Amino acid sequence: MTIADRPELLSVQGITKAYPGVVANSDVSFTIREGEVHALLGENGAGKSTLVKMIFGLVKPDAGQMRLRGADYAPQKPGQARAAGVAMVFQHFSLFEALNVAENVALGMENPPPMRELAARIRAVSEEYGLPLDPGRMVGDLSAGERQRVEIIRCLLQDPKLLIMDEPTSVLTPQEVEILFKTLRQLSAEGTAILYISHKLEEIRNLCDAATILRRGKVVGTADPKATTARELAELMVGTTLTPPERRRADRGEVVLGVSDLTLASPIPFGTELKNVSFTVAKGEILGIAGVAGNGQDELLLALSGELRAPADRVRINGQPVGDLGPEARRRAGLVAAPEERLGHAAVPDMSLVENALLSGAVRKGLTQRGFIDWAGAEAFAAQIVKDFDVRTPGTHVAARALSGGNLQKFVVGRELSQDPSVIVINQPTWGVDAAAAAAIRQAILDRAAAGAAVVVISQDLDELLEISDNFAALNEGRLSRPRPVEGLTIDQIGLMMGGAHGMEVAHHGA
Repeated sequence: MTIADRPELLSVQGITKAYPGVVANSDVSFTIREGEVHALLGENGAGKSTLVKMIFGLVKPDAGQMRLRGADYAPQKPGQARAAGVAMVFQHFSLFEALNVAENVALGMENPPPMRELAARIRAVSEEYGLPLDPGRMVGDLSAGERQRVEIIRCLLQDPKLLIMDEPTSVLTPQEVEILFKTLRQLSAEGTAILYISHKLEEIRNLCDAATILRRGKVVGTADPKATTARELAELMVGTTLTPPERRRADRGEVVLGVSDLTLASPIPFGTELKNVSFTVAKGEILGIAGVAGNGQDELLLALSGELRAPADRVRINGQPVGDLGPEARRRAGLVAAPEERLGHAAVPDMSLVENALLSGAVRKGLTQRGFIDWAGAEAFAAQIVKDFDVRTPGTHVAARALSGGNLQKFVVGRELSQDPSVIVINQPTWGVDAAAAAAIRQAILDRAAAGAAVVVISQDLDELLEISDNFAALNEGRLSRPRPVEGLTIDQIGLMMGGAHGMEVAHHGA
């Protein structure tokens, strides 16, 4: 039986949801059949998250109706959605690191069985679906891929008829992605439908049977991903022709950033110690650093930005020791940094865009004079970022938390790149942004390198690193492999370099 012949599972008809000043979803209609893997595509702010939150009972629609297996479906809360057979794996995990796997799973259940019985079920279901988990392990000790397994198994124990997945591969190595896809295909074959949100269009083409495309809250088309190129899907999403980033190579100059034998304990609970990290980045060079989440990326950014201090000579900018200096002094020396966590670390949620622009730009943009703030200058700086990086916002007065994740990402990256830096350090530059925005951010990074900046890009998006980097290294349990030229590297080689969870030797595969 083909997918088209299977019974309809979920029908969404005319769903509309508006917030003050913005219509998140407008007259959205689509259907999902039993066992179908259905992609939901759209650029940032297209309405994908709001739509799946309504399906999962987190948000109530203003108009329209849904039907699940032929019956009216209007969940008032997630518990009702779960009881009806709808489960969701969120992009950001909701796990307690100080509890073990079984305890975390129990917290997500309405009526959990006794712990011993639950542990046995976790072990059995995880092995049945090729995602083996030890129910007694502490979540804080798990890799990002293993943590995602906890979320998935928690859903599978509910025997869902519809599984919603939001950006499920953003924290996985290529090898772990293959394991996940095998599991999802098994679920599909057993009749479970999957609603799949991802910005990785080749994954959509590989996995999904159908795609609904949203643009600014409305359905603008449907597609068969397997018969459509990734570029065609991206252009359907943004409604315009995409131009790939263009590399204008700068003459490689002298070393600007040098790190030598950097060993630091992590200030983050369940974090990863940096162990003898050494590398250099020259003027005009982009060094790409890959690694599965939790292998020291956050700690490396903290050590480079100055939020985590080290002996002075362990970090050098233009030959000057700065390891013991804080963020403000390093900014004066020419270094800017954009951390992975945009809301709470890169930006203060309740502060306006003007205030957030001031926080980072005060030193290099000269926004304070003799203790007084140049508010007009800060306003102009924020407005310039919004314009140059196409940040979709009603104005610079709005709070950072009011922006969609992708638009806040554009603002944060734009704020750092607009400060004429000589050293740029960015962790996950295109995290959660659509194809058009990702291309624009990558182009901006390439332009800064072409202007002579030394750039470190830490990313879990391997295609991104291969596209923009000159040299590549992998972080594995706090150790950095020897940087090597990107030219000639394959995704498989990179995956093995990253794959601490698979017991691979970084030195062997990095040699």
